[in-house]
Amino acid sequence: ALLLVTIARPRTSFGFIDRFLVTAETYQVPAVLVVNKIDDLDESEQELLFDLVDTYRTAGYNVLMTAAVTGNGVAQVRQLLGGKTSLVAGHSGVGKSTLINAIDPELDLWTLEISEASGKGQHTTTYAEMFELNTDVPGTFIIDTPGIKGFGLVDLEAEHIGDQFPEMFKLKSGCRFSNCLHKEEPGCAVRKAVEEGEVAESRYRSYIDMLNGIDEESPYRLDQ
Repeated sequence: ALLLVTIARPRTSFGFIDRFLVTAETYQVPAVLVVNKIDDLDESEQELLFDLVDTYRTAGYNVLMTAAVTGNGVAQVRQLLGGKTSLVAGHSGVGKSTLINAIDPELDLWTLEISEASGKGQHTTTYAEMFELNTDVPGTFIIDTPGIKGFGLVDLEAEHIGDQFPEMFKLKSGCRFSNCLHKEEPGCAVRKAVEEGEVAESRYRSYIDMLNGIDEESPYRLDQ
């Protein structure tokens, strides 16, 4: 699964990214982050880009950076997809169809500009569709999906959420209690790692948000 994200226009929140990645981990689907539109960032947004890339690479994820409109980084994505069937997901407007067109121009998928009124994407893909890509490696398929407004957790117990954060799972054995939820328990190796900067605070906040929201009536949520 490729999760296509953008720093701005539209903004992709850490919470959305983490819920997607947790779900991918739960179902053992290899996930890669692709940060698109890196050519359209001001100085402060570039700092946010570096922070995001560092956060997820430190957590153990493969993170690629692209500018689909100019072709920057597209070759890396094309190479990554070779011989696989891959799903492309993300908010409307992050450039999913544009990236697929850059990988294989013969597909010529329909795209739209970001809405000036809302600063958000406009839906061009209305249903998931799989395409075979014209690449050097046969058997390369990609699934283009509609933009996602929000992403919730389904059928995931609270005690299993932390195991889906690779950097936290590695520390679990260091906790004093085997059933530690990494909240207020004494001797928690995960909270110690957060305090010492070894685990990103944004990732830990996402984890706590998931714990707090696991009992909500609806598993779905919006990310504005």
